[in-house]
Amino acid sequence: MPPTPINVTNRYVSEGTRKIYWVTTVANYLAPTRPEINAGLDLTNEIAEMTGFTVSSDTQDVPDMSGRFTAKIPGRITADDSAIRFYASSNSNDIRTVLPRDTSGYVFTLWEGDVVGQKMDVWPSKVTAASVQTAIDDPASIEIGFTITRVPAQNVTIP
Repeated sequence: MPPTPINVTNRYVSEGTRKIYWVTTVANYLAPTRPEINAGLDLTNEIAEMTGFTVSSDTQDVPDMSGRFTAKIPGRITADDSAIRFYASSNSNDIRTVLPRDTSGYVFTLWEGDVVGQKMDVWPSKVTAASVQTAIDDPASIEIGFTITRVPAQNVTIP
């Protein structure tokens, strides 16, 4: 008998579904409450692009004297450098007023939308930079760089 197949996914396009929130205060980021989430800011409509917001683990060699093969084990866990590119405003009333350098808070990534019972990730973050991006024929934008300051809370159930 063959192995049991995994569940068939309900595939979707992230644009129009995904939500990205900035929340400044959370008592326990591993289990945020609905009022804490609602007190945040919905950044979704101003985002052009996101990079990073991923977690990876280094590997460590663990050779032994039993043979020439060198096994590996998971090592330190790190979060990639992360950034969100926002659209700039011609009157400077844009993300720079919300997320100046050294601002601390939480980036909430609700990958499949803000739906109670589904999953989200919470990224304890600090703003490292806000740089204006310019390219010919592209809308003006501002890239906000983030450091991830603690272990992210991944696959948290949306309250």
